[in-house]
Amino acid sequence: MSENRVLIEGSGRHIHLAQADLEALFGPGFELEVKKYLSQPGEFASNSKVDVVGPKGTIKGVSILGPTRPATQVELSYTDARILGLVCPLRESGNLAGSASCTLVGPAGSVDLAEGVIIAKRHIHLTPEDAVRFGVADKEIVLVKADGERGLIFDEVVCRVSPKYGTAMHIDYDEVNAAGLFGEVWGIVCKK
Repeated sequence: MSENRVLIEGSGRHIHLAQADLEALFGPGFELEVKKYLSQPGEFASNSKVDVVGPKGTIKGVSILGPTRPATQVELSYTDARILGLVCPLRESGNLAGSASCTLVGPAGSVDLAEGVIIAKRHIHLTPEDAVRFGVADKEIVLVKADGERGLIFDEVVCRVSPKYGTAMHIDYDEVNAAGLFGEVWGIVCKK
């Protein structure tokens, strides 16, 4: 078994909300309830959903992840962006300057985002210990080989190292479907 095996998780479209936007969408004092905890410590899928509206369409019932963040961020796949009529940049999470705009619609109101809609770059969250074991550094770009009937090598995978992370690779559902990565899937991290 390779020492550089990493769990590959599909990340569906989702939203991280700032507290002010959460309250604008759901009402003053609203708090997110945990539906399911995720692989990243402290992060969870909530029971709350909103609609995302773009110039060409709407995607209903997009999941909100918690806890709240300093800035609202909508993460879509390229397929989602086409449905909405948006041109979204491929970015690392949190890099929102000049990104796409949309409208979020919740049960208590709506929020017009001037920016904040991105396609998330494929990335690996790593604990510092696993980064040492894998021989990679924070922000390093690596390859990840995924086996299977439609096996492929993912290029341009960003390593993100922090003691706050749990080790897992995240790709969007366009990428999951392209490679046929269903169920529990592992990849091999390779240096470029």
